[in-house]
Amino acid sequence: MLELADRLLARLDGDDTHPGGPLVVATVVGIDGSSPRMLGTSMAWDGEAVIGSIAGGCVEGATVEVAERVLDDGRTRTVEFGVSDETALGVGLSCGGLLRIHLALLRPDDAAVAALRLAASGRSAGVSMTPDGFDAADCAVEGSFVDFRMPPARLIVIGAMEYSTALSNAAQVLGYRVTVCDPRELFTTAARFPGAELVVEWPPDYLARTAIDESTVICLLSHDDRFDADALALALRSPAAYVGAMGSRRTHARRVAALRQRGVGERLLDRLHSPIGLDLGGSTPEETALSILAEVLAERTGASRRPLQTTQGAIHSRDPQPVLHAQPTQPALHDVG
Repeated sequence: MLELADRLLARLDGDDTHPGGPLVVATVVGIDGSSPRMLGTSMAWDGEAVIGSIAGGCVEGATVEVAERVLDDGRTRTVEFGVSDETALGVGLSCGGLLRIHLALLRPDDAAVAALRLAASGRSAGVSMTPDGFDAADCAVEGSFVDFRMPPARLIVIGAMEYSTALSNAAQVLGYRVTVCDPRELFTTAARFPGAELVVEWPPDYLARTAIDESTVICLLSHDDRFDADALALALRSPAAYVGAMGSRRTHARRVAALRQRGVGERLLDRLHSPIGLDLGGSTPEETALSILAEVLAERTGASRRPLQTTQGAIHSRDPQPVLHAQPTQPALHDVG
């Protein structure tokens, strides 16, 4: 639900061309077996248009039918789409499995809208899906599902170059809050880096003063011997989740030698992803950005990095602590609330 905060608020608040009004929000609160989306994924229906998707094209039509009933009478419902392939295909769930979906009416003046505004502003927010609708995340009761959203993770890019532009653009699509730092004002411009925070400063000075936490990603794409090693030393000693550096193997060897001279030990050097990115065969700035973000994602999730056709088990990882669990013995679609 909270991943749609901006779009839901736009519809709830309205504008000159579309009056604000209530929505029905449908959220996946239970999964058994295969599913194309994850726990907590939501879509909404306002009686005219769909916002978002809960199954990548599967079951949306049947969900809208239930949402119409919720919009009509205001009564919260939980529905299940069944596990058998034949039954699942009847409502479009071609991957089999079972989805349990919570549908509730959300009005512009409901307390849960405050959580949407927090999420839209980049702050932590939570909302609880209960049998009666929505409530504050800290008011969760038995049988409820809590959707919690942390502030966007930061990506700090050192060096303003074409590869940095491609990385900034791609990372923002994935939800990162991007900062580009370079001491050259001529290259560090909003025209080159739309949507990014721009810092014209000596990179080691900036890294020494900025907030870096366990979700921060730091990518050094510059090739400047005046500050590269100092910036990497600070990054490796920080709690950053990922530190990567672009350059040839010769450049990497030179940087490692410079880091050792600065007292960076082998344990910290093992944290350095250099040359940066996965071997995907790309070379353009856009392809390189893809290889970097693929490595960042794999590092964050601990994934195998193998082709999915060579792996077994669930394609998508499951929430380790889902509050609601669907039962595979239920019929394909029915009201339970």
